[in-house]
Amino acid sequence: MPLFLVQSLLAFSSGVTATIATFKGTRLAGAGWVTLGIGAAGLILLGVSADPSPAAALRPGWHWILLGMAAPVAAIAGYAKRRDDRWAALMLALGAGLGFSVVGISARTLNPPDAIWRLILEPPVWSTVLNGLTAAVVFAMALQKGRPTAVTSIMFTTNTALSSLIGLVYLDDRVRGGFTVPAVAGFVLAITGAIGVAHYSASTRQKAPGRDHIPR
Repeated sequence: MPLFLVQSLLAFSSGVTATIATFKGTRLAGAGWVTLGIGAAGLILLGVSADPSPAAALRPGWHWILLGMAAPVAAIAGYAKRRDDRWAALMLALGAGLGFSVVGISARTLNPPDAIWRLILEPPVWSTVLNGLTAAVVFAMALQKGRPTAVTSIMFTTNTALSSLIGLVYLDDRVRGGFTVPAVAGFVLAITGAIGVAHYSASTRQKAPGRDHIPR
């Protein structure tokens, strides 16, 4: 599937989490339900706009470049870790978004071999694992240094926008003919919904009784 659809679905996983939490007794504010509906509408638009097609083959060597992208993401984390200002969380969130976008690109370009065991020989598999682990650690560091809503918003936006752009320009991701406007609208709505749900879910957790509020 095109990266703009897959990454939007992953970004909106916060909506699924929030919905499950409500069944367990956590209350979501009315505005949170509105953003949940906005995000769901965006995903529907993206679903009908996407044109499923195989990804274009990368040029030789690009898989190794994707694998090596874990290094600059780790370098960003190392630099930001030594800083204690408001820019540290921003840098870490951007680094996490970059790492997760590489994960999406690597998975999109993977051409599964006939024998399953040969997957361990495929660079995209190692790129997905290494960049995924690195991005997860960097994202956790960002959450420790900044507000969850701001950090999540930056990470979602960077990850989804960057990987979607690369998919459309280089990987032959396509929008169905005549569906460009619905696709753009759906992309904006899906990301807006994901950020909104993350915001209102975080607000609900902070206001929950019996929790200590740690100022930032």
